[in-house]
Amino acid sequence: MPIHPAVAGKFPLLEGASSFEQLLVDPAYRDRFAEFNRPAVGGPPPVVPTRADSVPGPHGPVPVRIYSPENAEGDRPCVVWLHGGAFRMGDLDMPEADWVARELVTRAGAVVVGVDYRLANGGVSYPVPLDDVVAAVRWVRDHASDLGVDRVHVGGASAGGNLATGAALRVRDEDDWTPASLVLVYPVLHPELPHPAPSLTARMAEVPPILHFPPHEVRAITANYLGGPVSGADGYAMPGLASLEGLCPTLLLTAEYDDLRGSGEVFVGQLAKAGVDVRYVRVRSMLHGFLNLPSAIGPVGRALDLMAEAVTG
Repeated sequence: MPIHPAVAGKFPLLEGASSFEQLLVDPAYRDRFAEFNRPAVGGPPPVVPTRADSVPGPHGPVPVRIYSPENAEGDRPCVVWLHGGAFRMGDLDMPEADWVARELVTRAGAVVVGVDYRLANGGVSYPVPLDDVVAAVRWVRDHASDLGVDRVHVGGASAGGNLATGAALRVRDEDDWTPASLVLVYPVLHPELPHPAPSLTARMAEVPPILHFPPHEVRAITANYLGGPVSGADGYAMPGLASLEGLCPTLLLTAEYDDLRGSGEVFVGQLAKAGVDVRYVRVRSMLHGFLNLPSAIGPVGRALDLMAEAVTG
């Protein structure tokens, strides 16, 4: 399926940029990149009650933002949700964090806890971001009655999907407990990208090079997260290396036009081989990061519906 016109129509804004970093810091491109990311369709996300809090963690308090349905009565699901950003970018205000949380509250009637985990910058590296996420998951589990929830799901996008899975593995092994499910969206789960299938290579030829994740860039992202060589990754840092038996049911979504798609697809096979209940959906016409787009774009709205179904089923 062709790249969705709401995305492809903005590709000319990226012409001339030589790197993603240039889009972020070069004044000549910052405004163009901001326009590229500005929604072309749809209105603001749903308005839902929110409150700021923090949870204790081994490296200090971990800020969280709690989103709740209005007039919530009775037990309901909770989703601990983790944004992406290559482990070194992102915050609770980015659409992939804030918009997704609001949509899940509205579509699933869920309480959503967004986690402002420490980023791999300024000397911070693994396991610090994962420790923050594990602390948040445990806090939500242990305060479920206070939050008015009866089951805890964990999910995330991109690097957040990695952290969600690593946290689920940690609590499986250390606490003999698993979340009700994992909800993973275009995650990266291996220290090295699997060799791409010819069909993926053909799809990526339609994407501007600036939006690719070449192997050397993925290795650099992984090394920065680990604070050392990629060869030092363990199964909590890169869950594709872990023993997956006994992991909770998992929904995994990938983007059709995404170099990282191969990691998600290989992981689906690993989960199935380990006997884990896994559902896989490739979101057509979308690029990596599509959860930063408005739900009015058809494939984005359908992906959010799938995510809501996973936590209410």
